[in-house]
Amino acid sequence: MAVYAIGDVQGCYDPLQRLLEGLTFDPARDTLWFAGDLINRGPQSLQVLRLVRSLGDQAVTVLGNHDLTLLAVAEGYVQPKHKDTFHTILEAPDREPLLDWLRHCPLLHHDPELGFTLVHAGLPPQWNLEQAQARAQELEAVLRGPDYRGFLANMFGSEPRLWRNDLQGNERLRCIVNYLTRMRFCRDDGTLSFAQKGAPGSQPADLKPWFQAPGRRNADLNIVFGHWAALGYHREPGIYALDSGCVWGNRLTALRLDVPEDPCCVECWEMRRDVSSIG
Repeated sequence: MAVYAIGDVQGCYDPLQRLLEGLTFDPARDTLWFAGDLINRGPQSLQVLRLVRSLGDQAVTVLGNHDLTLLAVAEGYVQPKHKDTFHTILEAPDREPLLDWLRHCPLLHHDPELGFTLVHAGLPPQWNLEQAQARAQELEAVLRGPDYRGFLANMFGSEPRLWRNDLQGNERLRCIVNYLTRMRFCRDDGTLSFAQKGAPGSQPADLKPWFQAPGRRNADLNIVFGHWAALGYHREPGIYALDSGCVWGNRLTALRLDVPEDPCCVECWEMRRDVSSIG
């Protein structure tokens, strides 16, 4: 049995199929971890969503910011942008079961046996694993509950930018969303910055990539994440960034997690996508 983590697919169904063929993926035997943003901007979001949902327990998917945006668009709380490619999902006959499945996906997945933690954007430096799990579960309970529409209507916004234990209501939930699905750079205390989306080194001096913040309380974990296409496929001790920018004409990356050696010895497959399939 193999376990592969895959970076942001973003509606790139054909490259995903080619990658799975290259891995000789067998759904009766193997498991896939998806780092979020299954959909949007690419040309085949509906096919990707249907495929991953059809895998059942053989796929683990954490929610990304584009996935959450789709849920808000579907409820009419936000208008899609001109680059968004949600329309095939919203017009599909199986729209409701697909959206319901997506709404029940987790925000964070931790496997103590494999020794890996999966999240879309990362873990804020001031949270340890237990805190991150508890706060992800808070948000999951709301998204899966009867009042999820009330949160989706108030999900968007960049404030508050710093976690406080006394945050309540939608502010608290929004802060959790922003850390787990939107974070790239932050200050040493974990204050988020959303203006900078480039590669490390492009940011102002008072900001660092979240995983390089001093005193990071989750530095003992092996964290697999996506979201940061400008960072690309990147590895350093305990850090495995998998968004290699497939939707922008680059690569779709898979990382094998179940090898018996130290996590730094995991294998990586990258498969060039056909750029013409976007347009």
